[in-house]
Amino acid sequence: MDIVKHNQVAWDNQSNLGQSRWVQPVSTAEVTAARAGDWQVILTPTKAVPEDWFGDIQGKDLLGLASAGGQQIPLFAAAGARVTSFDNSPAQLAKDRFVAQRDGLDIAYEQGDMADLSRFADERFDLIFHPISNVFSEHVLPVWQHCARILRPGGRLLSGFMNPDFFLFDHEDLDQGGPIQVRFALPFADSEQLNENDIMARQAQGQALEFAHSLQTQIGGQLDAGLLLAGFYEDYWDTQATSLNAYMPTSMATLAIKPT
Repeated sequence: MDIVKHNQVAWDNQSNLGQSRWVQPVSTAEVTAARAGDWQVILTPTKAVPEDWFGDIQGKDLLGLASAGGQQIPLFAAAGARVTSFDNSPAQLAKDRFVAQRDGLDIAYEQGDMADLSRFADERFDLIFHPISNVFSEHVLPVWQHCARILRPGGRLLSGFMNPDFFLFDHEDLDQGGPIQVRFALPFADSEQLNENDIMARQAQGQALEFAHSLQTQIGGQLDAGLLLAGFYEDYWDTQATSLNAYMPTSMATLAIKPT
């Protein structure tokens, strides 16, 4: 199975359905506020990224990695960064383009796989913003290796990712009121647990295939790529999204810096 192509179609479907919070573009009022220096974004479902994780983004080359959808990317451009939006979903990239055209923003667009950033030259960017999205990538180590390569010395990688323990449980069962009990071993992959009919049904509903990457590959992978961990936090979701929210943080975020 071509996971990258499958998830591209799934995210296009989710974006076109327009029901998810992750496909809702920001308003003109939010863009106007960002131009005045008033903005905040998320790497995880609820917690705003600390301002000091960014530094001064004015005039900096920023890559939005698998973060299209008309949300964070336009705010970075409005705040003065030189922004490239890179995403697997043309429909999500179109949301960034819609906001840019509506509000007069300058954004570059690239469509492709987050685990293959070979089109970008070494030391191309000052900052990479990578919200929870590598859950949709079968392999995460190439993501960190490419990020380390294309960052300039002193550059920053801001990333969010799922708590791998989230995938121990059957969430369809939990959504129907089932008990909280361990069902799956880690590492988890939808492609190994679902049959072909279920996979295609999920794609049509805008549900991409997900993969639970270990903390060793998420955090250790960044360190092994030569980055230094400079910040960390955990985040919860809400009880409507998952009953696990009452028991554990469902996601986390890291700030990593490329040594000078």
